[in-house]
Amino acid sequence: MLKYIKAVAWSFIGIRNSREYEKDIQSLKPIHVIIAGIIGCISFVVFLLLMVKVLIALNGG
Repeated sequence: MLKYIKAVAWSFIGIRNSREYEKDIQSLKPIHVIIAGIIGCISFVVFLLLMVKVLIALNGG
């Protein structure tokens, strides 16, 4: 599971070694990468929303 999270995280950042990318293509199942990507995207959006809420609360909003 960690290798899926790592692959998705590197994809979000946009930094990936081509050799590692080729290794991922051979070993990772596409459906698992898609699911990890969706979960990662939702987690990122929730994190941003929470940060905005906290910052607004701290500034007296």
